[in-house]
Amino acid sequence: MSVVWLRTAAALYSCGLLYALIYLFRKSTRLFLPALIAFSAGTVFHLVSIIELWAESGHLPLNNFYETSSICAFVIAVLFLLGYTVYRISIFGVCIFPLIFFMTLIGATEFPVAAWTNVYIRNAWLIIHISTVLIGYAALIFAAVASIYYLLQERQLKHKKVMPSANSLPPLATLDRIITQSMNAGFVFITIGTITGVIWAFIESGTNWIGDPKIAFFLFTWAFYLAMIFLRVSAGWRGRRIAWLTVSVLACSLITWATHAGLRRLMPR
Repeated sequence: MSVVWLRTAAALYSCGLLYALIYLFRKSTRLFLPALIAFSAGTVFHLVSIIELWAESGHLPLNNFYETSSICAFVIAVLFLLGYTVYRISIFGVCIFPLIFFMTLIGATEFPVAAWTNVYIRNAWLIIHISTVLIGYAALIFAAVASIYYLLQERQLKHKKVMPSANSLPPLATLDRIITQSMNAGFVFITIGTITGVIWAFIESGTNWIGDPKIAFFLFTWAFYLAMIFLRVSAGWRGRRIAWLTVSVLACSLITWATHAGLRRLMPR
């Protein structure tokens, strides 16, 4: 039953993830309280899962990567709730909510589930994963292009060089806005692609999915992207620093995509 409670916790944590994704565009905290309530309930179920697994095994469940990921997620969740109780800082949830969800989701894949019951459902799920990732990459490329133009424009202004009006670059404020919007859209779609990819790999390969270096690198890329979003939203990074980060995330994403170049071979003919 411990895995049932853990998967219930992951489902409740997903409300926090949804809030974080919506916040990127609306910049409103109206949904924070419902997300926090669901997140807190998820933490309770998470604790029940850990206690039950501890009682079953007779020791603290830290035997493998799944259990370690679950325990770390729970500790971070508790620290976040304690920190919010004292300081009432909700902006950290934009980073913490997605992180806790994914760490818990990884922990919840310790025990395999039934294989795909229908090959068409399997293929449709894989197509959704690939489509959302491609859209996310497209948005990230757009943000990276805007970032390059931002750096060029900034360099021109710094050296007081003005290009002819026909070839002039957009104002820095416009480029910064394009970077932000494209970056946020890319993160939403890549997050959806990461969730569908993890679930697909878990059903397809059972507990062996975590050992696939392609999946591990994809998760690393998503975590890098999350760090960039956090620095943008919470730490207020703008301009040159976020432009360079955007280009770096794109480079990491291109390497990840190269490792998945043979993904289409997984589709049965």
